[in-house]
Amino acid sequence: DVTVQKYGGKVPYHRRPVTGKEYVDINTLIQQELRKAPRFLDACCESNGTDLAILTTAPRGFKSGDRTTWFVLFHGVAGTGYYLSPVGLEVLVEHGDLHVSCWRLHQVFYNGQYFASMGDLEDAFVANLLEVIRIKKPQAKAVLGSMRPRHPPGSPGPLQYEPQGPRYSIRDNRITFQGWSITFGMNPNSGPRLFDIRYHGERIVYELSLQEALALYSSNCPGGMSTRYLDGSFGIGRFAYELVRGLDCPYTATYVDRHYLAESETPKTNQNSLCIFEHDAALPLRRHFSDSQSLYYGGLRKKTLVIRAISTLINYDYIWDFMFHSSGAVEVQVHATGYISSSFLHGQGTDYGNRVGPHTLGTMHLHHIHYKVDLDVDGQLNSLETQDMEYKLVKDPWSMQNTIERPYLRRERLEREDEAAFLLNAPMPRYVSFASPKPNKWGHPRSYRIQITSFAGEHLPTSSPMERSISWGRYQLAVTRRKEEEPTSTSIYNQNDPWTPTIVFADFINNETITNEDLVAWISVGFLHVPHAEDVPNTVTVGNGIGFFLRPYNYFDEDPSVDSPDSVYFSSEQDTGACGANPLACLPPAVACAPHLPPFHYGGFLNL
Repeated sequence: DVTVQKYGGKVPYHRRPVTGKEYVDINTLIQQELRKAPRFLDACCESNGTDLAILTTAPRGFKSGDRTTWFVLFHGVAGTGYYLSPVGLEVLVEHGDLHVSCWRLHQVFYNGQYFASMGDLEDAFVANLLEVIRIKKPQAKAVLGSMRPRHPPGSPGPLQYEPQGPRYSIRDNRITFQGWSITFGMNPNSGPRLFDIRYHGERIVYELSLQEALALYSSNCPGGMSTRYLDGSFGIGRFAYELVRGLDCPYTATYVDRHYLAESETPKTNQNSLCIFEHDAALPLRRHFSDSQSLYYGGLRKKTLVIRAISTLINYDYIWDFMFHSSGAVEVQVHATGYISSSFLHGQGTDYGNRVGPHTLGTMHLHHIHYKVDLDVDGQLNSLETQDMEYKLVKDPWSMQNTIERPYLRRERLEREDEAAFLLNAPMPRYVSFASPKPNKWGHPRSYRIQITSFAGEHLPTSSPMERSISWGRYQLAVTRRKEEEPTSTSIYNQNDPWTPTIVFADFINNETITNEDLVAWISVGFLHVPHAEDVPNTVTVGNGIGFFLRPYNYFDEDPSVDSPDSVYFSSEQDTGACGANPLACLPPAVACAPHLPPFHYGGFLNL
């Protein structure tokens, strides 16, 4: 039994993710119940209920075995996101019984008050015992959050293209580019994953994979305050749809189909849902202008290979980037965009976010993302080393009556897993490296450094009964010994039973030795998001990017980008306008013609 083998026992059926069919049956039940309050719905929302959008929350209850979900109702307007138009009505549905006929609406919330049923809500309205906020049905042209253009298109902006075609090559699911070699894939649950990342033939990373994306909300409405989305349970890879050429990725990027099997007996295809391109950052990777002793200029443009996918998880869109630099560095980044989720503004709502519309509260939330990084630095056996600076007060050797604060480098090798579990938002050594036992030319261990860029919110308190299901979030970085029986930090079953989680990441950390072992780095990045007026219609990617670098640290004997054929060097004694002396001078004749662009086509609305 592979389930018993993987999880150590049977997985209870109540932990299963909610399927599309189950949501259809729930919506049918909610529509039946809404018909019990026709006068209230007409007064509050100018609706009979059939045109209201219904949004799920998760998890679904308070203890193992519960399957009771708050659903939030919004005005639905064709052609725009409904997430900014809550009507103030939320319903609690019990749907744990295996017989749909036994499901029931358990509770109703409206504008700060709770009712046992829609009938009770209707009675309170008829008896004039209910404060109703009358919201007109929004019109498509004036709805809050419309993304329709307000002006006709202007002249085209800058366009990036390859004058002589792509400089990378793709064969099946393997990419090669200027010394890099990467195998790429997409897990329908956990999303993008890369394997066997090599630079100039040497493996650096065995596995680099997204594990989970957590969105934890606050509100004074029940749906918002109880929401802790674990997006892997919904399907980070499954909902990575077709990319829009020229906007989601450069127009001339290479677009690749991804396939998955979920809720079907036949595979499904997300066409053009992953893109690969070379990116010119319009920034030098390195450069120097010499104005003394001898006059020369040398430099290299920062160009990277990018592998990208974008997942739409209900309201949010996550842009997943994996970038490969000619310096031997790997950069991983995620940007959040799309619509914020919102609650109906009532009472002390602004204690939990900002008002962003007439009746809309943009609710405070955090995004925490987890990655697995199985580094193999010059072989599988590595150790973890840290370095940081301290000041030491010393006497000046040349003037003993005076002192100087001299920085010195504090080096340490961490011996056990407990030492290598760095709590979220706690101080951490600035240099943390996977080190090989083999030295480089200068006698230092060949290493790769982990450098994290994150603005994470606060992790859920460990006293919470569901905290163990997201215990990976306790740590900004945790390094453990690699084990076949610990392939992932979470499970799709953790969402609907976080109180008895199927996988508990914290149990991976059991103080085993990590010296000269096959090690894995588990990295958490995140940010706190307090929505504001400028999040309408969409959250922008500016300032909402987080991630990490894997940077060579004494791995090479010098910067490997010196071997790049794109390097530029010329001196004052040369004719800088001559193509033979300066490759930049070769560009005008080489790129005299505009590129031939393929016709625009988009099939992303098919097969939803």
